Amino acid sequence: MREWNKFANRIIRFDEQVVASTDINTLSPELCERFATSQSDSDRNVLLTKLGMLRVDEQGFARPTVAGLLMGSTHPQRWMTNAFIQAVAYRGIEIDTRRASGPYQLDAADITGSLDQQILSACHFVRKNSRTMAVKNVGRLDIPQFDHRAVFEAIVNAVAHRDYSDSGAKIRLRLFEDRLEIYSPGMLANSMTVDSLRYRQTARNETLCSLLARCSLGDEMQTSVGRVYFMEKRGEGVPIILDNSMALAGREPEYRLLDDSELLLTIFAASDEASDEAHQS
Repeated sequence: MREWNKFANRIIRFDEQVVASTDINTLSPELCERFATSQSDSDRNVLLTKLGMLRVDEQGFARPTVAGLLMGSTHPQRWMTNAFIQAVAYRGIEIDTRRASGPYQLDAADITGSLDQQILSACHFVRKNSRTMAVKNVGRLDIPQFDHRAVFEAIVNAVAHRDYSDSGAKIRLRLFEDRLEIYSPGMLANSMTVDSLRYRQTARNETLCSLLARCSLGDEMQTSVGRVYFMEKRGEGVPIILDNSMALAGREPEYRLLDDSELLLTIFAASDEASDEAHQS
C-alpha cells in the first residue's frame, strides 16, 4: 500500500506511513538512541525524522512511522498485530497431527519485539532445534544441520522485505528434520522474479532496510555471520543463502511464489553424505 504525498511530490511507501494512535512516547529511547552517531542532531525529534522513524501527520502531530515503530518499539505488535515470526519445529519431515507417540511439535514460539530482536531470536530458535553432526575422520569436526550465515541472511531478508501492509499475514518459520521453510508475506517487489533474486537487488521497505543497515550486531553474532550490521547494501544476501547452503547440504535452496501472496524459501538440511563431502573438501 502506498499513498501520494502531494507536498513532497513523491510516493510514500508503506513503511514510511505514520501509525495511528501512537506518539513519540511510543518509541523506546534506548532503541532509538542506537541509531545516533557523533554527527547526529541532538534534538531527538529531528534525528528520528531524518531517519524516517517519525513523521508529522495531516493534523500536525509527530507520530512514529511503520519502520520507526518496528525498530524503535519494544512491542510493536500492540499496534501491528501480525508483525512477528511464528516459529515451529516439527518431528520428522511432515506435519503429522495424528502421531501416536508423543507430540508432533518439538518446539514452538511466537517471536515478538523489535525486528532486530526478532531476527536474533529466530536464529537462536533454529540453532536450538537443529542437530549437529560430528565427522571424526581426522580429529573431530562439527557440521551444523543448516549454515548459520545462510539462516541469518534468510531471516533478515524475510523481515526486511515482507509486506507489512497485509495485516492478516505473518512470517512463518517451519523447521523439519530435512529442511527449513520460511514463508514471507507479499509478492516480490518491483518486477523481481524468483529467477532474478540472485542477480538483482530491490527493497519494498527502503526506510526499514536503511535502519537495519545502521543497527549493529553484537560481537558474538558479528563473528558468527561475518558482518557488523544486520543488513549491508551490497546485494550479497541471496547469493550467500544459495551458495553456503549448497556447499553444506549439496542441494541449492528453492524459492517459490505461493498464489502471488507469499514467498517460500526452503533451505535443505545437511545429510550425513553431504557432511562427509564437505569435510573432505
